[in-house]
Amino acid sequence: MDATIRSATPAATSTSGTRAATPARTLAVRQPERDTPAGAAPVSTAPLKRGLAHFDTQLQGEVARAQQALEYLERVSRQLETLKGELAAKLAGSRSARQLEAQIRQLSATLETRRQQAGGGIDAQLEFNDGEPATQRFRIRDLSIDALQASAPQTLAFSVGGLGGPQLTAAIEPGMTAEEIAHRLDRALAPAKVRASLDGQGQLVFSTLETDWPTIKDGIAVSGRGRVDTEETAPALAPQGWEIGNPDALRQSLREVVQALARVRRAQDAASATLSAAMARVAQPDLPLDELAVVAQDFSATAASHDYQSLLEITSALVGVSRERVLALLGLR
Repeated sequence: MDATIRSATPAATSTSGTRAATPARTLAVRQPERDTPAGAAPVSTAPLKRGLAHFDTQLQGEVARAQQALEYLERVSRQLETLKGELAAKLAGSRSARQLEAQIRQLSATLETRRQQAGGGIDAQLEFNDGEPATQRFRIRDLSIDALQASAPQTLAFSVGGLGGPQLTAAIEPGMTAEEIAHRLDRALAPAKVRASLDGQGQLVFSTLETDWPTIKDGIAVSGRGRVDTEETAPALAPQGWEIGNPDALRQSLREVVQALARVRRAQDAASATLSAAMARVAQPDLPLDELAVVAQDFSATAASHDYQSLLEITSALVGVSRERVLALLGLR
């Protein structure tokens, strides 16, 4: 099987949580012609043949997402703890409004960088969903459980981002419960990468990947209604809108900080569990030890070769591999 070395590793993550390295590009380079000394065996230009097809790129993605999420959550946790103390001190009258405002601005700035610095695994509710990419939750205006139950029986046909057809239909029948309606809509919209469920208050809420949200938010149409309006659900924390001018507002802000801290700790536990599961998978490689030894020998022989093509493949695969990344991967054991 062909297993040419290629850079399949996610970009290296700096301590600030941003991605630093760019993926290697495949270069079409003509190998210089060289004379082979008489009697010498020709140098093979064939790529490595064994082992690298087993390389688990999904595992890499999970590890990188969990590590970046933990770094980001730790920063948010520290700022929330500091802000909690500032709010308590302001209620006691021992802090100036200027100090509190500075802490609120810092937290707001950190929350605004979530999509860039949290590795794509933390959503606006500060939740980490078992290593899956972050989702955006939203509602469709005038599409509620009560309205659907009142207008039954009816069949809804959806078009999402230009995708439509018979597979995106949902029949709402009289007497259906809220859970049954949510399940029916979820099954109908799943092919368009939109999911439906009930929130904590039993209300209908939809979700999609954050990366897909820009193309979906203005592209949903429902039969008989045309293009419908969507509305993002409120984030777990919005400190930029806090009022700090009176004790009641300060107490409400303090409650929101305490609730956010609980969410962050749950997300930290979930990210740590994902990282631990990845460690277990690393500790039990798919390849037997004897085959891993053969792969290592293949790589060593290729690295020792003076063949231009082989060296080009190796250097391309190692773009972005730093000492810090190697130590982090070794630390998984």
